[in-house]
Amino acid sequence: MAMAWEQGELFPKASEQEIQRTKFLLGKYTSMISLMRDFEENEQDLKQVAIDGEVARRIDQEDLHADKTANATIMIEKQRWVYQQYKFYTTQLLRAWGLIQDPDEKRAVEYRYIQGYSPKETVLFFRHSMSDSTIRRKIDDGVKSMANSLKLMGFFEQDNADF
Repeated sequence: MAMAWEQGELFPKASEQEIQRTKFLLGKYTSMISLMRDFEENEQDLKQVAIDGEVARRIDQEDLHADKTANATIMIEKQRWVYQQYKFYTTQLLRAWGLIQDPDEKRAVEYRYIQGYSPKETVLFFRHSMSDSTIRRKIDDGVKSMANSLKLMGFFEQDNADF
């Protein structure tokens, strides 16, 4: 898929859809990190559970005599693929976060998405230094900055190629 940049455009702007995709992935960031950590720490246990468990037997509900070992292998490969996707997403998100120029935007995005605090907790944390609307604007501007960086890195083309 070719990049849709205008002629002479050195720094492309992310579309609204790309900004929303960035916000969605940021919302899932802490969950992805937790699942990646769990996979890294328990990969052997997950393999054994897949082999021993009933889930492998029931991958295809129509097949009453499924090969449990083959199905377990499919499940393990799927778990590994999900892990690799999460690793790619979280690495790219951190790179884009690191490129945010405004320190207030960077701190607000970090607190809200990277550390995983709720919108209310984020507003309360920054309330002494900024107004509620300023905090929300800093978060939105930080997400737009990240989406622009991700577009420049070719993230969205890679992301669309996977699906």
